[in-house]
Amino acid sequence: MEFLEAKKRHEELTKIIEKYAYEYYVLDNPSVTDEEYDSKMSELEELENEFPSLITRNSPTQRIIGKVLTGFSKITHAERMLSLGDVFNLEELRIWDRKLCEGLNVLNVSYNAELKIDGLAMSLVYENGELKYCATRGDGIVGEDVTSNVLTIPSIPTHIPIKDRVEIRGEVYMPKKSLLALNNERKLNNEPLFANARNAAAGTIRNLDTNIAKSRKLDAWWYYLQDADKFGIKTHSEALDFISNLGFKVNKERRVVNNFKEIEEYINEYTKKRDELDYDIDGIVLKVNDLSLYKEIGYTAKTPKWAIAYKFPAEEVITKLKDIIFTVGRTGKITPNAVLEPVMVSGSMVQRATLHNEDFINEKGLMIGDYVILRKAGDIIPEVVSPVYSRRDGTEIPFKMIEKCPDCGQNLIKIEAMHYCVNKDCPSRNIESLIHFASKDAMDIEGIGEKVIEQFFAEKFIRRIPDIYHLSQYKDEIIALDGWQQKKIDGVLEGIERSKNNSLERLLFGLGIKEVGQKLAKTLAKLYGNIDKLINATKEELLNISDVGTVSALSIYEYFNDLENIKMINELKELGLNMTYLGVNKVDENNFFFNKKVVLTGTLENYGRKEATEILENLGAHVSSSVSKVTDIVIYGSEAGSKLDKAIRFKVRTMDEEEFMKILEEANERSN
Repeated sequence: MEFLEAKKRHEELTKIIEKYAYEYYVLDNPSVTDEEYDSKMSELEELENEFPSLITRNSPTQRIIGKVLTGFSKITHAERMLSLGDVFNLEELRIWDRKLCEGLNVLNVSYNAELKIDGLAMSLVYENGELKYCATRGDGIVGEDVTSNVLTIPSIPTHIPIKDRVEIRGEVYMPKKSLLALNNERKLNNEPLFANARNAAAGTIRNLDTNIAKSRKLDAWWYYLQDADKFGIKTHSEALDFISNLGFKVNKERRVVNNFKEIEEYINEYTKKRDELDYDIDGIVLKVNDLSLYKEIGYTAKTPKWAIAYKFPAEEVITKLKDIIFTVGRTGKITPNAVLEPVMVSGSMVQRATLHNEDFINEKGLMIGDYVILRKAGDIIPEVVSPVYSRRDGTEIPFKMIEKCPDCGQNLIKIEAMHYCVNKDCPSRNIESLIHFASKDAMDIEGIGEKVIEQFFAEKFIRRIPDIYHLSQYKDEIIALDGWQQKKIDGVLEGIERSKNNSLERLLFGLGIKEVGQKLAKTLAKLYGNIDKLINATKEELLNISDVGTVSALSIYEYFNDLENIKMINELKELGLNMTYLGVNKVDENNFFFNKKVVLTGTLENYGRKEATEILENLGAHVSSSVSKVTDIVIYGSEAGSKLDKAIRFKVRTMDEEEFMKILEEANERSN
């Protein structure tokens, strides 16, 4: 066979095989037998063996050939991949809908209601009819190229009949039956089981062996066509039909809803049906159907205003409280924790939950041996709600708070609701202090997480914070440990060296001074400029700082008047750690917010609470969490509650987000 003839036949076979795959994997309605499919695939393989130049990454044969990747390259999205805002009950959803309708000056808006797939957001990009790449969302701006793994999903077309650039977004997920098969296999191999389908899918997509990705049988739903208007499409529902006709797997459990009654009906229907589906969903997504309205409705920095995710209420289950055990934190705080009969809650297996303190347990009336109601607060943190009194049989054991530290045996002291171990040499306290010091919010030492700290502490490589900066002397001993190679050790040592250049506020937070959180650490760093000035601060000076109360002032003063702490700080100085504030100290004192006491309340659409607080503090404002008669300004967003009422009652100046944004823009213009 001549090359041109082979090329033509290769193109024909590729189209035929992809048609068969679409019928089988997307329509679930194959038109040919497995033997006919295999015959065409064999013919294609023979052609490629004879003419290797015909092989491309998108050839059907390449989906069945495994390879080990060296890593994932970065991809910058042409348009930012935004996440969705959340609401957690029908009333919040009603408020969102009403606000949107008021903004458009209409009575009702038509939405496309869809199931919220619990998977990983992905972007497929096609050029000249061929799949160019598949990228993860990443931070929304830059994702990772995971094309090789995504190509193992047979329902995804590698060719489409459009030559223009096409971007389609959706969700890669693991079907429930795939998770069951995977966990059964891992159980036989004595490997840890995946807690839920989303974790399993995430681990699969980021695995460097495409054979593993192929074996785990992932799938995908596609739910958004970027730049739909260039194809003459007017509505989101039309866009979904369009990409479905191109060969993409689009979820059929979708519906156009025209008023809030229809929205409620859809939510109620799929709240009941969710367990019957072969994939996990964690809510419902509503998108304005009319695409021409998107620009008018607009976007926040992170989310589109024309879409919202309604999250299902937290699932409640009943399980047994087998025991209550105690952990020791870095400040010596003793936390009681529930040991539970393992139970699946909102897609993950739960065996532990914090019980906070003695008062919490007594107020709940919990006893060891109780059956308890368990849920996940915000669908994330396991929370014990209450005991099931009707299931008590008399064998339950009343809770009694311990009197000695469970690790070092030191007598505990009680301060307000909390119990503390005050032994500075308590091993648990020291481990937690080291973990905190190296954590992302503190010194951000890459490669030194909780397990590494525990391992190095057990090996006696590190016992105190300065020991972290002497780890290089244990390189030979570390490489002898399981799981350590030279490259990994070098990465950890580089991370340790980089941390020496951190600004003072990170060090202050990392030291674990009681009552000093991230915000106060930054305030102190900016105010004093270097650690020596802070060490010499008097109690009276500290009390004059607006963010410092009596308890925190005493705690800071006592910390810097402890000779052991000063000795440690001097050691860190000698090791080359930066002890000065590296941020911008100069603030325009003429800006509107300078020296104002500000309170934020409600949901700001353009900024998260943390981000808005940082902006205000950089302008010299003092941000507080409570409204009082000395508050200067209350900035409010949607769903503002009692703080706004209190501000009005106290005749404190209030400011909505629009005015806040306008003042910020004016401040930026002056600074430029």
